[in-house]
Amino acid sequence: MVSDTAPPRDTAYRRPLLTVFLGWLWVMAGANLAAPLYAGYAARFGFSGIVVTTVFATYAVTLVATLLVCGRLADRVGRRPVILAGLAVAGVALVAFSLATATWWLYAARALQGVAVGLISGPATAALVELDPQRERARPAMFAGLAQAVGSGLGPLVGGCLAQWAPAPLHTCYLVGLCGTALAAGYALTLPERSPGQEPWRIQWPRVPDDIRPDFARLGLTAGLVWASLALYLSVVPSYVATLLSTDDLALLGANSALACFASAATQVWSRRRTSTSHGSGSDGRRLQAAGLLLLAAGLSLMVASALTQTLVTVLLGALVTGVGHGLGYLHAQDELNTIAPSERRAEVSAAFVCCIYVLVGGSVIGVGVLEQSRSLTSAVGVVAGLLVVGALGAAGWQGRRRTPVLADRKDSAGPGHDG
Repeated sequence: MVSDTAPPRDTAYRRPLLTVFLGWLWVMAGANLAAPLYAGYAARFGFSGIVVTTVFATYAVTLVATLLVCGRLADRVGRRPVILAGLAVAGVALVAFSLATATWWLYAARALQGVAVGLISGPATAALVELDPQRERARPAMFAGLAQAVGSGLGPLVGGCLAQWAPAPLHTCYLVGLCGTALAAGYALTLPERSPGQEPWRIQWPRVPDDIRPDFARLGLTAGLVWASLALYLSVVPSYVATLLSTDDLALLGANSALACFASAATQVWSRRRTSTSHGSGSDGRRLQAAGLLLLAAGLSLMVASALTQTLVTVLLGALVTGVGHGLGYLHAQDELNTIAPSERRAEVSAAFVCCIYVLVGGSVIGVGVLEQSRSLTSAVGVVAGLLVVGALGAAGWQGRRRTPVLADRKDSAGPGHDG
């Protein structure tokens, strides 16, 4: 069992920390392997653009539902069993994708992937904080952001490259993903476990303590906007770029989605080093969230402008700037959340945070699909991107105007654990 009174004194924490990090990263990669492949599925199964958006939105719906049902589960039964369950469901989802012979298989596979990510997000976020002896710094938040950003970028990159150059383009990437998931599950079996909670588990809406709700709302909006923007690159933007550039190069389409994710990851590493060496305060984190939101708005504007220029440079620059904005906004929102969340309810608050993200993710992707029924894909993406720009600018203003946070009297809000 992991000590509830003091962090590890040696390097023994590294293996479980990396196990959680890499397992979560691989689940996110598997959840995005299909991003550049939907055009191939559309040609094979004969469906329209609305199917692409609803397939992707199915993932968001089941993810949020899983968080609502299981948001407190890891606080009651422990982190390890819930993480293992998430990895198991992720493996089943990849099998479903590899066996797909009709459109309904895609819906089933994406629904399972939503369950998998919903199961793993809360306990993985909490475990990264609890296992890391440097939790008073931004490192747990950085690991959470990197697991999601790098995984989300690795998925379309691997999926696109294998589909373009490997045999069995709609099967090989899922077999590779399944092998990685099985390996991650094997390592997860060795994870140390925290002391389980005393209160019986029950299904309920993840609650947020009253004293942190104003800050939680601001952080949830910031994270939701940056992830909704990145979700466009992982769902409809590959088709959008294919139309703009008149290309069917799956490796290129996957690489464009990956660029935004990897730019986010690189920004998070840079920002964490900058703030750790400059001893940044909470107000620094809020300013960086605001800066990230402004960059996000600029990147989305460039993506919309690419419809006019129809040049690869504008497309790639939009992905790059959007990714940088995502990295700044999400890292510091997650870091602040880790600071204000009470230890005994950390997984539950993390689950509520992810709910905020995927409500906006699902809304933006479904919005594109609905608008595409009455206008072109280019126009639909432009409208939704414009709404996200307005939201990002408003949230940036909120970050600048907000009050000084009132932190609860918690012994471990940013230090050694007292969980259980």
